[in-house]
Parts: sequence; structure tokens; C-alpha cells
Amino acid sequence: MNGKIAAGAIVISAAVAGVAIWYLQVHAFYEPVTFTPGQEITLTTIESGQPEPILAEDITGIDADSSPLRFRACFTTPLTQAMLSETYVSYQGAEPLVAPGWFDCFDAVEIGTALERGEALAFLSQAEVHTDVDRVVAVFPDGRAFAWHQLNPAAKDK
Repeated sequence: MNGKIAAGAIVISAAVAGVAIWYLQVHAFYEPVTFTPGQEITLTTIESGQPEPILAEDITGIDADSSPLRFRACFTTPLTQAMLSETYVSYQGAEPLVAPGWFDCFDAVEIGTALERGEALAFLSQAEVHTDVDRVVAVFPDGRAFAWHQLNPAAKDK
């Protein structure tokens, strides 16, 4: 009888721990991002090397203080890929990170596939937004755009 109670306690404890770990990874810590109007999204210009605001509409984002890599944003822009390519710094090696399932506007697999095929173009939003972390923006031909943080190439070489 005592063995059944001990085994039951272990199973219940493991289930509670599993639910807690899942909740902490997927839901806890994330907060909606409050963007400054007119400066929601920036891209680094080729000419000055400094970030400047671009036109961004319908923007939504999430972030967490627990990691500099948890930032994600979805928006639209009326700017064309051709205009963006001539004005802003492209980003080589863009790799969107998976967002929590409940933040359904951000599909890292779709974005990554579009980047590999050349359908979407990646730009440097801001270098070193945190130590060894860059903010990257990917823009699709239809104006859909996505932003995320990723380790910069220098950090990957360390």
C-alpha cells in the first residue's frame, strides 16, 4: 500500500512540474511591447549606418525580460523591397526564432523558408540591441513584415 502512495505522489509531482515548466516557457514572462509612435520599427541605413524609423502599420509585439532573444513583432509596411534594398543594410544569416504558439502572427518556419527562397528579404534593424544580439526585420513582397532578435555573427564565432 505504501508503495502505491509513494508512486502516486511521484507521478503527481512530475505532472505538476511538467505543467509548471511548460507554462514558464510558453506563457510566463512575455509581455506586449509598447512601441513609441512613429518609431515602432527602425532599419539601419546604408548611408549613415544609423537606425532610422520606417513606416510600420498594424504592429504587434511581445518581449520578455528573461532573455534578450524573446522579442518578436509582426507588422505591415507600404515600403517596397526594392526601395528598402537600396536604402537599408541587408542582414546575412537571418534565422527567425520560433515564437510561442499563442503569438500566431509570427511563423518562424514560413519566414525562414521565404528568406531561403529569396521571397522575403532580411534587414538589420539595430545592431547590438543587447550584447551580441541584433534586431532583424524580414519583409515580404506583399508588405507583411516581421522582427526578431538573434545572436549576431560575432557572437556565434565565440
